[in-house]
Amino acid sequence: MSTSPAQPELVETLAQIVGDAHLYIGADRVAPFVTDWTRRFGGPCLAVVRPGGAGEIAEILRACAAAGVPVLPQGGNTGLVGGSVPAASGQQPPVIISLLRLTGLGAVDDLAGQVTVGAGATLGEVQRHAVAAGWRYGVDLAARDSATIGGTVATNAGGIHVIAHGMTRAQVVGIEVVLADGSVISHLSGMLKDNTGYDLAGLFCGSEGTLGIITAVRLKLHRPLGRTTVTLVGTASYADALALMSRAGVAAESSAPGSRLLAAEVIDAPSMDLVCAVADLNWPLAQRWPVVVLLEVVDGGDGSGLPLDETADAVVAFDAADQARLWAYRERQADAYGAAGIVHKLDVSAPLPKLAACADELMVLIGTLPDVTTFGIFGHLADGNMHVEIVGPAAADLRADLAVLECVASYGGSISAEHGVGRAKAADLHLCRSATEIAAMRAIKGALDPQGLMNPGVLFI
Repeated sequence: MSTSPAQPELVETLAQIVGDAHLYIGADRVAPFVTDWTRRFGGPCLAVVRPGGAGEIAEILRACAAAGVPVLPQGGNTGLVGGSVPAASGQQPPVIISLLRLTGLGAVDDLAGQVTVGAGATLGEVQRHAVAAGWRYGVDLAARDSATIGGTVATNAGGIHVIAHGMTRAQVVGIEVVLADGSVISHLSGMLKDNTGYDLAGLFCGSEGTLGIITAVRLKLHRPLGRTTVTLVGTASYADALALMSRAGVAAESSAPGSRLLAAEVIDAPSMDLVCAVADLNWPLAQRWPVVVLLEVVDGGDGSGLPLDETADAVVAFDAADQARLWAYRERQADAYGAAGIVHKLDVSAPLPKLAACADELMVLIGTLPDVTTFGIFGHLADGNMHVEIVGPAAADLRADLAVLECVASYGGSISAEHGVGRAKAADLHLCRSATEIAAMRAIKGALDPQGLMNPGVLFI
């Protein structure tokens, strides 16, 4: 995909702001920035700029506003809903602002248990920085070494430890943002008691680049967990999987002081078969089960792990190497489906009491859809988050997507659990948000971005 030949004066201004080395134009140079991980979404851009800080970003936004050119902030470009790449057509090509140079890692505040980091630092870098200081960061996901903190905040990312620590928004205690007019909000003190009006950090968390560009974040950290155990267990259904998770949570909390359920993941049999084939993994259990559950438990220091019925078909890992081996069945799912073809990735959630019925209906429904060759469900059982993976339909064929979203909405679920709305689901926002809610969000967007230049087409159509 190529850049637009328009706006040469703006391109020259951008080069003056960031330097020629950090301005990319031409199809080859912008190629890594204009198509997302799924290969379903992407389009042309005017240019890619790589600013070095909030000051340069402010200049870029002022220049783009003066020229009437839209801007699109981008982190690691690991998004799955087209939210960090340009539209394929119908919109003016934007300037992509890559935040990958904003990699600063501030000193860990031991007293407050907080750290300030640049938006371009990867999740993995922040995790390792916290661990080196005797702390841990509460968000974790498979793309940890490519997803940036700014991107995870902009999408309010979830991941595997939501049951223990909450979504990304729960970890954010301060933020620095450049607004559409080039003005800068910097509120990074991290004070937990600061009851002086609107929670702007919370507002920008999950805004998907539609309100401003996040440049730095103050994060809450957590004390080290201590010893954990990881268990894979076979179950006959989603209902049985949910019952097992519930028993595991009660057992963990009652077994020893400090024990608790840290993660509860689910993988259906088609997804297990696929990851075993693509990643050359052996089926880990004695039997082939319809639903496999992965449980990670903080054992309170007594090494007891998760108490299981003696008839359970399970495998338990205590040391780090064995735990990583079991986690591979879950964490390599996205790559396995990606190897199967263009993937329609539907990140959805349902209320836990309705999750089993919703998942069962989805599997029957998807099996009736045209052109589907491979499909399955994996995800975060503890918070009702299902990743529905469908291979076969053409990238632009949205029939399967809409069928899944409408089914989930009928159970009172959400069309986006943790990946964001992006471009992929902007037309479907009404399925889980009322007209009044959407109007309120539009009003906020209009107040902070009156020209409509911040990531247009994302979140709203």
